[in-house]
Amino acid sequence: MQALGTSFRTPLKFESRPWGDVKKAYTHFKNGDVLMAKVTPCFENGKAGIAANLPNGIGAGSSEFFVIRPSTGIDARYLLGWLSTEAFRKRAALAMTGSVGLKRVPKDLLQTEVIPVAPAAEQKRIADKLDTVLTRVDAVNTRLARVAPLLKRFRQSVLAAATSGRLTEDWRKTRTGASALEYQSIELTIPYAHAVTAPKTWTAMRFDQAIDLVGGSQPPKAVFSDVELDGYVRLIQIRDYKSDKYKTHIPRELARRFCSSSDVMIGRYGPPIFQILRGLEGAYNVALMKAVPRQDIYSNDYLFYFLQKPDLLRYVEAGSDRTAGQDGVNKDHLIKYPVFAPPIEEQTEIVRRVETLFAFADRLEVRLAQAQTAATRLTPALLAKAFRGELVPQDPNDEPAADLLRRLAQAPAAASPRKGRRAASAAV
Repeated sequence: MQALGTSFRTPLKFESRPWGDVKKAYTHFKNGDVLMAKVTPCFENGKAGIAANLPNGIGAGSSEFFVIRPSTGIDARYLLGWLSTEAFRKRAALAMTGSVGLKRVPKDLLQTEVIPVAPAAEQKRIADKLDTVLTRVDAVNTRLARVAPLLKRFRQSVLAAATSGRLTEDWRKTRTGASALEYQSIELTIPYAHAVTAPKTWTAMRFDQAIDLVGGSQPPKAVFSDVELDGYVRLIQIRDYKSDKYKTHIPRELARRFCSSSDVMIGRYGPPIFQILRGLEGAYNVALMKAVPRQDIYSNDYLFYFLQKPDLLRYVEAGSDRTAGQDGVNKDHLIKYPVFAPPIEEQTEIVRRVETLFAFADRLEVRLAQAQTAATRLTPALLAKAFRGELVPQDPNDEPAADLLRRLAQAPAAASPRKGRRAASAAV
């Protein structure tokens, strides 16, 4: 099944095996046959393709394939295009039978499917045009898919520059002159080798000298409520920072640890571990820690970005504990990490610049999402246009489709592909 692609005209992949190993219990096909997955979720994912360039011209595959053999005069690419249309896919999905999680498209649906047949020459023009334009659509989708990782790296680069002093080098220079370019470093070798670097105007200390970590707590689950009752408060869990779908409340008198929406919270367990979170108010559970700056060494806003710096995350991951199938933050390991504290005034400037750059990245992400949505609509729109007769111009010199249909009706039925000794699919 993995040999079938999920986008129109993805080349079929295969491996070679002795015929004796696959002549039984497999669905057989030959060059030019159209293959389509019939089982969920492969059908919904669009798995389909055309058998081509097979050694000796024949192949064998999953019993969950439909093998559809075009009759003479029907272009296989044209047929694949029809089977890839949104309209056909919706009809087939509604007709699927079987138990939940293992439904299949019934063979009867294919045998009764009415397909608009264009003249043979026009079928080729349509297929050629689809090849050309959908290749471009695929290229657009590929390029768009590369943007999200670039935006992620952009944010990581901003955080690295912000927490090393590079982002505000020009700002310091206007205040301290040439000393703005002087840096200090602390080299770490285990468990993740890297240098922690900062301007000489920043104060060096250990993590636990600058930040307190306050673990969460929670009462027994027997007192949890999914509705807010009188005398109850919300119990914040890691998942709540993504969705309000599973709100949990506990009696206020049993709550021990509280956070405000401006507090910086750390997710202790993963994957992914060491999520840096903020924005919710209530009691918080044992899967979270609150990061509290000591003696105004850090502002909460700066701390929120500092804890997200890429090297710190890698350091935490390298020294994390693993219990019960989960990675967990090793607090004793974390508190040994060397940190540098900028002057509060510079922290304010760092936060301003980071938020400006992140807002720019956010706007790009919105545009990217819009572009990706538009691109995903192109393929079904082009396929629908093709079968309305609007994708390529009509040619009055083409043999009428009625003549092609007459010959198809008079031709003997094509032999069905076989699965062992039993018919596996229909010929079209």
